[in-house]
Amino acid sequence: MTIDRRSFLFGASGVAALTLAGCGGVKSGGSKSGSSSSGGASSVTTQGFGKPDDVGQARIDAFKKAYPQVTVRINEGDFDPQQFLSSVASGNPTDLVYLERGLIGTYAAKGALQPLDDLISDVDIDTGQYRKPALKQVTVDDKVYGIPEFYNTRNILINGKALREAGMSPQDLSTTDWNKLHANAAKLFRASGSKISRIGFDPKLPEFLPLWAKGNGADLVNEDGSPNLDDPKIIEALTFAYSLIQEQGGWSKFKAFRDTWDIFGSGNEFVKNQAVAFPWEGWYVNVLVQSSPNLDLQSVQFTDRQGNPTSFCDGSAWAIPKGAKNTKAAVQWMKAMTATDTWLQAGAARAKTVEKNKSIFTGLWTANTEADHQVHDKYVKPSGRPGFDQAINNYYASTESAFAINPSKAGSEIKTAWTDAVNRVLAGQQGPEQALKQAQSEAAKAYSAVK
Repeated sequence: MTIDRRSFLFGASGVAALTLAGCGGVKSGGSKSGSSSSGGASSVTTQGFGKPDDVGQARIDAFKKAYPQVTVRINEGDFDPQQFLSSVASGNPTDLVYLERGLIGTYAAKGALQPLDDLISDVDIDTGQYRKPALKQVTVDDKVYGIPEFYNTRNILINGKALREAGMSPQDLSTTDWNKLHANAAKLFRASGSKISRIGFDPKLPEFLPLWAKGNGADLVNEDGSPNLDDPKIIEALTFAYSLIQEQGGWSKFKAFRDTWDIFGSGNEFVKNQAVAFPWEGWYVNVLVQSSPNLDLQSVQFTDRQGNPTSFCDGSAWAIPKGAKNTKAAVQWMKAMTATDTWLQAGAARAKTVEKNKSIFTGLWTANTEADHQVHDKYVKPSGRPGFDQAINNYYASTESAFAINPSKAGSEIKTAWTDAVNRVLAGQQGPEQALKQAQSEAAKAYSAVK
């Protein structure tokens, strides 16, 4: 079920280089540091932003109105770590880099990113507007290294038709009672001999180990940034999530069958009754409403074992590389792209797209709390499709109970360690305890090297 999220989120229309000339609601501001001035002509270059869709283009247009003197060149393509570090080492980086928030700590520790506190003060960015987990992820040693943008959370999406035919309700797939979930996943699983025809519940490993760990009361990274991968609660969480896969044919057959799904198509895994339920990010609701609008979609929030809603969140951030030449224009870009008024313009653009396609406005889910509330109140309306409406409401609710992996100067290395550990378990090379103990040893060495 590996997919290119960014190609969907930032979509079909794009530009390689834009000369920006024109934003309602975004105010130009002066800056006291950096090499370029908002008062005269300047330019700014980006890496990692890819191609903008309607939401991205609307925000580019907002910046365009606010700073007509700034030329922006958007280098197409996703974030490339090697290219980024090489450009910093050569002293010729882009002025902006767009990357996952979980990587901020690692690149800050490498000295590849600039702290933004003075620049934030210069242009009066209100960091209080951003969701706390998102802002925490871009803060290292009490210094802010990035401005958070999107805010992805996870809930459980369900094939309502399959569930109803089995005589179950969405709550029967709640993650509160692991024993019950295991039993019901097995009941919903379908196979003919060794050939799988339907997965009852996909725990989404290795990607969602942080979610299962938190559901069992543990964090993969401690508050101080040190790894916590061999915590007994995390071992227990991985053991359980892996047992769901083992109960449903084992990893090799499970993955081979899952790889046949037409994730984005009208014959997707729900339509073809190839899956009953799995946790996934909220943007997938928009995929489903476009590809299969008559789907009987159901959902429940992910909960911990005490029944409290929780959700694993991540997302993107804008940062300024060390050696960037046009820091004033760069920080103005970050302010404009994440401002409440700009997100409202993006919401209006998405609403036009939705109206044109006769579809449903499924939400934007940004790291800006007030923007989320205003976009929701203005554009998210009952659609007459209660399953989709409930899913959308669940994702909005999950933004209030979501957690992010704690930031670490070895964040990238820790993620690699636990991801590799889960993959070894899935491949049958190690058991959960052995794999996570090895991962802890690897991550601890990486953390000690940068502590």
